[in-house]
Amino acid sequence: MQARENLAQAAAKQVTKQAADVLIPQPGDRQKWWQHITEYSLIVIFAVMFVTTSLSVDHFFSIENMLGLALSISQIGMVACTMMFCLASRDFDLSVGSTVAFAGVLCAMVLNATGSTVLAIVAAVAAGSVIGFVNGAVIAYLRINALITTLATMEIVRGLGFIVSHGQAVGVSSDTFIALGGLTMFGVSLPIWVTLVCFIVFGVLLNHTVYGRNTLAIGGNPEASRLAGIHVERTRVMIFLIQGAVTALAGVILASRITSGQPNAAEGFELNVISACVLGGVSLLGGRATISGVVIGVLIMGTVENVMNLLNIDAFYQYLVRGAILLAAVLLDQLKNRGTRD
Repeated sequence: MQARENLAQAAAKQVTKQAADVLIPQPGDRQKWWQHITEYSLIVIFAVMFVTTSLSVDHFFSIENMLGLALSISQIGMVACTMMFCLASRDFDLSVGSTVAFAGVLCAMVLNATGSTVLAIVAAVAAGSVIGFVNGAVIAYLRINALITTLATMEIVRGLGFIVSHGQAVGVSSDTFIALGGLTMFGVSLPIWVTLVCFIVFGVLLNHTVYGRNTLAIGGNPEASRLAGIHVERTRVMIFLIQGAVTALAGVILASRITSGQPNAAEGFELNVISACVLGGVSLLGGRATISGVVIGVLIMGTVENVMNLLNIDAFYQYLVRGAILLAAVLLDQLKNRGTRD
C-alpha cells in the first residue's frame, strides 16, 4: 500500500514538472522557441506583405510584373548567394558594386576588340576572380580588416573602370551578346534562370558540403576552427574568389541587358546585397546563414522597390526606405543574437 502511494506521488511530481516545463520554458527550450520564431517570422512577414500588395496595388500581381520583379532582383540574388558566405565567415565585401561595373566595362571592351562573346565573358569572370582573390588574400594572410580592404578595392576597381573606359559607356553591337540578356526559356528570362541555379548550388554548398560547414565554423569561432584542422585562411580566400567570380558574372549579365558597359553602374549595389542577406537572417557576427532566408530577404527588398515604382514614389524617398530596411535588418540581427545568447 505504501509503495503504491509513493508511486502515485512520484507520478504526480513528474506530471507537475512536465506542466511547469511547458508553462515556464527552460533556457534551452527558450532558445529553441526563439529560433523557431525567427526562422518562420520572415516568411510570414513576406507572405503578408505579398498578399497585401497584391490586393492593394494595381498590376502588382500581373504575370508581366512578376517576371519583371524576378528580373530586377536577379543580379542582387546572384551576389547575395556568395555574400552569404562572406558574412557567415565574419567578413563582408563592399567592392561588389564596383566589380559589377568593371566586369561589364571589361566584357564590352574585349567583345568589341575580339568579336568573341565567350572570350569576353571569360575575361570578365577571370578579372572578377582576381579581384576576389586579392581581397581574400589581403584579409586572410595580411590580417587587414575586411572593411578597410574591400573599401579600398571598391575605390580602386571603380577607378579602373572609369580609366579604361575614359569615363564613358562602352557600347556593344554584338547581337549574340545582347541576346543573352533577353534570352528566354519557358517564358522566363535567362538572368532569372541563372539566379535560380545560384540559389540551388550555393544552398547545397552551404548545407551539404565540407566547404559550407567550414564556413559556418570559421564564422562561429575562427581559432577553434583552426585548432580543429580547418584551413581558415585558404577557405576565406576561396570564399572571396568565388564572390568575385559570381559578381563579375552578374556584371556581364547586366551589361548584356543594358547593351553596354557602364563604369558608374551598380552604385550602392553592395548595400542592397548586404541588406538582403542580413534581412534574411545571415548574422553579421558570423556562424549563421540559411539560403531560404537569403531568398526571402532578396524577395522582400525587390518587392518593396517594385511597389514603390508602381506607386510612382519619388526616387529620393526610395533612398529613405532602403536605409530604413537596412537599419531594420541590423536591429533584427541584434535581436536574434540576443535571443540566442539568452
